[in-house]
Amino acid sequence: MLSFFQLSPIFLVISMILMFRRPPVQAAVGGALLATGLWFGGIAKPFLMGTLSNILQDTMVLFMSTAFVIAPGLLFVIFLERVGANDALSEWVRKLGWPKAAQALFLVLGLAPLLEGMTGFGVSLIATVPLLIALVEKRIALRIALTGMCIMPWGTLGLATVIGAALAGMPADTLGGWSAWTSAPVFLGATLLALWLAGQRKLTTFGIGALFAALFIGLLHIMSRTLGPEIAGVGAAAAITLIGIAWAKFHLKSTIVFPVAAWPYVALLGTILVLKLINATFGLDAMLILQGAQVSWKPLASPGIALLIVDIVLIAKLGLNNILTPFSNRARRPLLTIFFFLFMSQLLVKAGFFDGVRAALDHLAPVTLAPLVAALGGLSGYITGSNVGGNAIVMPSVAHLGLTPAALAVMAAIQNSAAGHAALGSMPIVALILGLAKGSKDDEQELIRFAFLFALFNTVAVGTIGYFLMANAAA
Repeated sequence: MLSFFQLSPIFLVISMILMFRRPPVQAAVGGALLATGLWFGGIAKPFLMGTLSNILQDTMVLFMSTAFVIAPGLLFVIFLERVGANDALSEWVRKLGWPKAAQALFLVLGLAPLLEGMTGFGVSLIATVPLLIALVEKRIALRIALTGMCIMPWGTLGLATVIGAALAGMPADTLGGWSAWTSAPVFLGATLLALWLAGQRKLTTFGIGALFAALFIGLLHIMSRTLGPEIAGVGAAAAITLIGIAWAKFHLKSTIVFPVAAWPYVALLGTILVLKLINATFGLDAMLILQGAQVSWKPLASPGIALLIVDIVLIAKLGLNNILTPFSNRARRPLLTIFFFLFMSQLLVKAGFFDGVRAALDHLAPVTLAPLVAALGGLSGYITGSNVGGNAIVMPSVAHLGLTPAALAVMAAIQNSAAGHAALGSMPIVALILGLAKGSKDDEQELIRFAFLFALFNTVAVGTIGYFLMANAAA
């Protein structure tokens, strides 16, 4: 019974979102308030001001590292809409003259993850949904669009992986590198599913799709280990995109003229690479470190710097007319939601809410834990609609399982991948796709079922490969 009360804030969040259909921000506030009340009521370790101070310190460090990417990222998204960048990209892809199979591969492994990796927030859908509707039947187009979203938990410049690594107490490049392997079956499955939905039935086509998926996985792993997860998703998707453009240029003899309106994307990618090079050469990121009780953050290493620089250029070019109100409307809810999820997770960990559960889990072998962590990760990502939110809920408990460093890296990657893939198939993403496509009620019901089943498949796939990876780590 005590364990039930200790986990009741998580149960409340799940109930509010799934049963009572309340917005995630309300669920996050409700869970945080319940956890605080239970702590004051003696359900966990005794209340101490020192513990509260540690909770608030780490919550604020984690929140600042998140907000410093999300806030300038949302401003960047608003400017993209103002300059018509995504519409221009969509029209550009139409003119490349690819057959349907090539377009499906290009979108799912190239353009969609490239745009999503640079910005997050479902921005890639603004370009891909209209393009897909022009290519195939709308019902199929919506499914392919969602499939392309679910493939990419490296969105918002790897933010969830960076936050997850901080919560797990490991380097971000380690978590990113392992996450490429735990996500591998999802990348492969989503690629083949997109080809099937596009009407492809030839084994050779599926073979080519599998090869590109393998290339994508390998690039993600290598770039996460060398450049870091902030640039890994962008880099892997950019490589696939460049291969597709080269094929269109030299094989199809297409005219390749990059749309001028999409220049902010090029500016952002260039700024990220320049800042990475500067930090690698001079180590400027180590000059400023914000230290919490158990977590730290290097602001000068954040991709938010690159977003902020490009935003300043866009402000100088376009001005701030009618920007602040839509920015406030878009930023308020996600930032509040993430803050309260982070606060709740830090309170549950530092106040001892997970101690009883952790003691029970310690009796399970790491191999047995892998599918369970995948299930918890998938559920946390799906209910919060955010891979950052999913990691905030579950990753602290993963970090305290008493695993060896090698086993912890794999287990944290299982959580990171499961939460990310499930979050990108959640209701907010479905709603965004339907809004862009002006979907009917029938479209809505079909896409909700498809999204849930696909999120379930992704979770099972991550749990399965996680089981074998943990077995290998324990050997």
